[in-house]
Amino acid sequence: MRRKDPVKRVGWIAGLLMALMLVWSSSLQLKAKIINSQVAHVDAQMGTISNEFRLVLDNQKKADDARRNVAALRQFTTNRFLGANLLNALQVTTVDDVQLLRLRVTQDYIPTEEVKPKKGDNDRMIPGKPATVTERISVTLEGRDSSSVPGDQVGTYKNSISNNVFFRSLLGKTNSVTLKNLSAPELMAVAGSPAGKPCVLFTLECRFPERIR
Repeated sequence: MRRKDPVKRVGWIAGLLMALMLVWSSSLQLKAKIINSQVAHVDAQMGTISNEFRLVLDNQKKADDARRNVAALRQFTTNRFLGANLLNALQVTTVDDVQLLRLRVTQDYIPTEEVKPKKGDNDRMIPGKPATVTERISVTLEGRDSSSVPGDQVGTYKNSISNNVFFRSLLGKTNSVTLKNLSAPELMAVAGSPAGKPCVLFTLECRFPERIR
C-alpha cells in the first residue's frame, strides 16, 4: 500500500519536475551570460569600427580640402596675369609715330565669404558655397601720336593692340580695347626745332573679363 501511495508518486514527480526546472533555468542563465558576453564583444567591436569610421571620414575630409586647395593654387598659378607677357606683347604692337608714354596695370581682388550649409523648410538641407575671390584686371596705356596728321595713328595703334594674340586671348569676345581720352593737338618739344612738333595725347584701356577663383 505504501509503494502504491499516489501522494508519494506525485511528490517524486514534483521533485523531478522542480529539478528539471532548475536545470532548465540554469541553462537559460548560462545562455544569457554567453549571449550578454557576445553582445558586449560585438558592442566593443562596433565602437571600434565607429571610431575608425569617423577617423576615415575626417581624413577623407582633410584630403578633399587639400585637393581643393592644391587645385585652386594650380589654377591661380596657371591663369595668373604675367607682366612679362604683357611687355612682350607691347613690343610687337608698335606703330610708326606713336610713342607709349605710360603703362598702368590695375589688379583688384574682391573676396566673397563662404556660405555654410543650413536647414531650410521641411528640414531640407540647403547646400553651401565655398569662399571665392573675384579677380578684376585692367591695363591702361597712355601714348602720344606725332604723325603728320596728329590723331590718325591712334586708331591704327588701337587695332594693333586689339589684334595681338596676347590681348585677344585675355579680352575674349565681349571685351575690347577702348579709347578713354584723346587730347587736343599740342606742340611737342623736338631738338633742333624751336617751333616744336604737333602731337596728341591719348589713353587706351583694356579691361579683361572678371574671373572667379
